[in-house]
Amino acid sequence: MTPGAKEPTAYCLSDLPADTPTRTPVRLAKIRWRIEHDYRELKTGLGLSHFAGQSFPGFHHHVTLASAAHLFITRKRLATPKAGEA
Repeated sequence: MTPGAKEPTAYCLSDLPADTPTRTPVRLAKIRWRIEHDYRELKTGLGLSHFAGQSFPGFHHHVTLASAAHLFITRKRLATPKAGEA
């Protein structure tokens, strides 16, 4: 919702079954931000977009290493207490 707006100004379309609980599309809409954030981190911080080779195996290795690096930093981030928590 736009700040100051009296009515919602954003909407999402879906082809989920009519009997889907409301919480399901809400949850899916909320995780979109996380997916975009992680993809941006993979591209800019971990070099996902830096592949310049010409073979699929090379591309596959590059993506695998970038994904492994992303897993490592995510687990490290989750294991490190935030300031003021510990």
